[in-house]
Formats: sequence, structure tokens, C-alpha cells
Amino acid sequence: MKLHELSPAKGSKHAKKRVGRGPGSGLGKTAGRGEKGQKSRTGHSQRPGFEGGQMPLIRRVPKRGFTNIWRTEYAVVNLSQLAELEGDVTPESLTQLGLVRSGKPVKVLGDGEVGKAIRVTAHKFSKSARAKIEAAGGSCEELKA
Repeated sequence: MKLHELSPAKGSKHAKKRVGRGPGSGLGKTAGRGEKGQKSRTGHSQRPGFEGGQMPLIRRVPKRGFTNIWRTEYAVVNLSQLAELEGDVTPESLTQLGLVRSGKPVKVLGDGEVGKAIRVTAHKFSKSARAKIEAAGGSCEELKA
């Protein structure tokens, strides 16, 4: 096969619909826009949530609580997941294995047991996770978030 012989798959390309080109096209007169009115005009757009002047739902429903903009979201990993790993455990190695996503600091939680001594590097550890890792002869190293 040569470069000039390449073509798109059969049925993957469609001709653009030519609307408003007479009754024979099937999309003449109103061009598929229905009857008259605001929505049939060109350039029509309405902001999301607009309800024709009625008090919109977002303003009718009471608001509660707040969002703390300084909160740190951690990617969490349990000891049960770390017990199966070989060698040193770092945020980079966890990302490569697909256990956490990159971009978030890593926190190790104490769900599960560790059978062997492992060296874990993370941004944060729960008390139970730290105790279990050190009881198994391993070490915990904290990174700055």
C-alpha cells in the first residue's frame, strides 16, 4: 500500500447537510428549525439554566456548607496493595504500576498487613500504617507535599 492509495473506511465520511435549499431537499423552508421564534433565529443562544425569567432552580434551592480551597487531596494506597510489591515503594513507582494517578500527593493507609520489611516513601502515613510497616522491619520516609 502506498500513501496515495490511503482512503477513509467505507461509510465513515458523510456529505454536509445542505439545509434551506428548497422543498426537494427535504430540509427547505424552515431548514429543520421548526416554526418561527427565538430558537429559529441565527445566533440564538441562552445561558445554561435559564428558565424564561422564572427564578432558576439553582437559586430556588437552599445552599449549605462551603468548600475549603486550601484542602489537600491525597491519592490513597492501602497496605494490602503495598504488600504485593517488590523493592522500594515511591510515588513514582506507584504511578507506573497504576495504583495512583500522578499529580496528587500520596497517603498510605493501614488497611491490610505487611509480611516483609519494605521501604516506603510517601507524602503522608496514617498512624496504623506507620506502626505496621515499622513492626514488619520496614521504614517510612515522608516527603514534603
